[in-house]
Amino acid sequence: MDNGMGNTVRTGTELLWSALGGDPALVDRVEYGGTSGLLPARLPVMDLARATVAVAGLAAVERAGLPGPVRVDDGAVATAFVSERHLRVDGRTPVNFAPLSRFWRAADGWIRTHANYPHHRAALLTALGVSSGSVEDVAAAIGARRAVDVETAVYAAGGLAVALRTPAEWAAHEQGRGVAARPLLARERLDEAPPRRRTGPLRVLDLTRVIAGPVATRTLALLGADVLRIDPPGNPELPDQHADTDVGKRTAALDLDRPSDRRTFDELLDAADVLVTGYRPGALDRFGLHRPGLVTARLSAWGDHGPWRQRRGFDSLVQVATGIAVTEGSAEEPGALPAQALDHGTGYLLAAAVLRSLTEQDREGGTRLVRLALAQTGHWLTHTLPRYEPERYLTESEGPLGRLRHALSPVAYEGGPTGWSRPPGVPGGDAAAWVTA
Repeated sequence: MDNGMGNTVRTGTELLWSALGGDPALVDRVEYGGTSGLLPARLPVMDLARATVAVAGLAAVERAGLPGPVRVDDGAVATAFVSERHLRVDGRTPVNFAPLSRFWRAADGWIRTHANYPHHRAALLTALGVSSGSVEDVAAAIGARRAVDVETAVYAAGGLAVALRTPAEWAAHEQGRGVAARPLLARERLDEAPPRRRTGPLRVLDLTRVIAGPVATRTLALLGADVLRIDPPGNPELPDQHADTDVGKRTAALDLDRPSDRRTFDELLDAADVLVTGYRPGALDRFGLHRPGLVTARLSAWGDHGPWRQRRGFDSLVQVATGIAVTEGSAEEPGALPAQALDHGTGYLLAAAVLRSLTEQDREGGTRLVRLALAQTGHWLTHTLPRYEPERYLTESEGPLGRLRHALSPVAYEGGPTGWSRPPGVPGGDAAAWVTA
């Protein structure tokens, strides 16, 4: 199954598989195909999607000892990357973004907010001094302020809002510089602990929310893991998010500040093989989550370092901060990726990292830690994956019509011509005769 995507697709998979420490020879087991031209964007979103799904499949067959092949179908990949849009609950179309989760025009530019959860919506309104919650009142409050001032005030109140930045502005930002200086993912062996004795299915304790983490654990559930998701009793997952990303799992509510619930949680963690977390770095440290022989996968929005490491974040906000929204649109009219690709891609990559860590742990032991961040995936998308740049396929030449910029011929082969022997001339200006030697 190969639709001619060839080297570009293989390159993305090879880069990710190498970052995961996988055997390069296994990349040959991946077969690509399906309908082409899906998830169109200025950035190579489809390449990101294919590659992350491919390495999740590779890690699965490696761990299971299967020969493959791993089949990556573009139609299946593109559909899964917008799974929340295809979800129907008794025929009802879900609401993926609440009315106050959107772009707003500030006094000096644009800002994007995320207010799907009730507590984030309340924090946004508090920061803006708006009691009505109407779109019109929020628009007026934001329109009277600088975008960065709104960002600062909303985060200080416990909400989420990010000012639009160009790629250059993000590259100059302290958080952006830190993201650029670090690898796509971190994989650590923390000690020499022996691997846990496993009887029955893999036990995965899931402390994640929204899309990226739940996609990872949804994938592990597909592969046979017993995934148990834990949420706070007073802050359950949004119903439509739950319906989309918690398939294959079991879910429970525990208040870790309540002694009896904490004891239950500790017992679950003692018996778990894998812990997946999706909260801000350090937010769960007080619960003492380290266990010898455990594989821990930590996911965050902005990474473990820099001034934004304690900030909450979602895919849509990372796109706005890192310049992706400008790349997909402009500074005057920001755009968005055709899918929440940072979320979904990071989710499949996280699942692959867990599986690879388990495979290595089975051979070598050691407590394992992997760390990923949506901002790091965004950087990989914008700076590492091969991207279509028409300038590479253009040339310039001087001639009777002046200096022309024109496309190179796509007909190319070893030993063939690299270009035309002459530029176009003045219409009708040549003799009506064949060239003589």
